[in-house]
Amino acid sequence: METVKLYYADAFQREFDGKVLACRPQGKKWQVELDRTAFYPEGGGQPADHGVLGGAKVTDVQEQEGVILHTCDKPLPEGETVHGSIDWARRFDHMQQHSGEHIVSGMLCSTYHCDNTGFHLGEGSVIIDYNADIPWEGVLDIEARANRYIWENHPFEALYPSADELAALPYRSKKELTGQVRITRFPGADMCACCGTHVARSGQVGLVKFIGWQKFRDGVRLELLCGQRALNYLALNWQQNSAVGRALSVKPEKTAEAVDRLLGEVQSLKARCAGLEEAEFQRLAEAHRGAGNVLLVQPPMEPDSVRRLCDAVSRTCGGRCAVFAGADGSYKYAVIHPGQDISALVKAMNAALHGRGGGRDGFAQGSAACPEEEIRRFWAENP
Repeated sequence: METVKLYYADAFQREFDGKVLACRPQGKKWQVELDRTAFYPEGGGQPADHGVLGGAKVTDVQEQEGVILHTCDKPLPEGETVHGSIDWARRFDHMQQHSGEHIVSGMLCSTYHCDNTGFHLGEGSVIIDYNADIPWEGVLDIEARANRYIWENHPFEALYPSADELAALPYRSKKELTGQVRITRFPGADMCACCGTHVARSGQVGLVKFIGWQKFRDGVRLELLCGQRALNYLALNWQQNSAVGRALSVKPEKTAEAVDRLLGEVQSLKARCAGLEEAEFQRLAEAHRGAGNVLLVQPPMEPDSVRRLCDAVSRTCGGRCAVFAGADGSYKYAVIHPGQDISALVKAMNAALHGRGGGRDGFAQGSAACPEEEIRRFWAENP
């Protein structure tokens, strides 16, 4: 028989008693069937409830043809009545996310005449897909409208209309549905068919905050936080922004301007350093003109700088150039010998110097994990 679904009668019921109708092994766990349950099964994009049932941990809940199956970490005695307690923090978080998604989706779909084509309530955020090219500015406008609606504290409603009543209802993403359909409604914001759990009033969502926007197929994919998740996100961002403000000696509302100014200064310094670096590379190239095979061990540099220095010296030395840049047993290297096959040499070098990398046509680049004396010893033995 079908399980009595207590979560539809009262989504805020945290504890209950139910009779164990069946307990079957499933790998190292057990599937428990009850006559009634407050545990919500995974469905409609909403994850399953977790909690405790008769002293056993409930790690998953699924529905099969109206029967709710609880995955437990130990067996429960068939025929006995057991006490269940759901993980309320997890459930209420899911209710906040799911209800907030309803409100913003109802407003977005009504405003942009589109459909919600995907919904995933993850551990970190809610991902929603829409089949319309909704601009980010429009998303922010809906966010503001949704938060006003939330603070107005509208009631949530769940309806079980007859077939004729269902046909007359203007619910979102209207499709041909069979059997008893559950219509959920936040009056003035959204109406749709949904099997999930929701808050009793919109105010319990707290707030909504969009944190991501990207083009996806023929529309957009949005990332959303609701309730406690949104509050935690905004609190963390405030803390980080305040820390940036203190570091730059500006007020929190001026951090963006200060960072832009700092980035400009960094770009100017990078350009100056690049010019000085290039001048030093040319000096070294001239210093080793006609020297034949050359080994240079330099202070730490970016891989591109290592390559450019090696290239400059290889053009003047008349032989092979090897540049190692780094310290404390960690080096970036480049080896160039124009017109020569150095693959065997580089393979032997990597083996001797704990290196990684390679190349072709007389050029190789990579890294080595060894002391400077080992680098010099290898090249002394391979003049």
